Amino acid sequence: MAEETEAPAPTAEQLTTARRFVAEHGKPSKAVVENIGRAGARVVLVGHDGAMGDIVVKTVATGEALVEAVEDLETAEWDAGTVNATQIGPGHRRRMAGHSL
Repeated sequence: MAEETEAPAPTAEQLTTARRFVAEHGKPSKAVVENIGRAGARVVLVGHDGAMGDIVVKTVATGEALVEAVEDLETAEWDAGTVNATQIGPGHRRRMAGHSL
């Protein structure tokens, strides 16, 4: 049986980034933690104002710990409420489509 190892804690920089996002984009903000394979996990932030941001962390557990550590940041899923709360601007849509700005 494999030993369980403790997930790395979020860094001070990651915590500061998440706290700044909440302060700039409203309370409460939402966070969706997504596994992105060997690269780790992506914490997608959705502000109360609909803005989006993200933070890449080492593991899903690290992402979950990040969300728990930041006041006014709530764990979310990509459900209708979260998706409808986002306001994606034209610049972000172009980047998602692969166009350079």
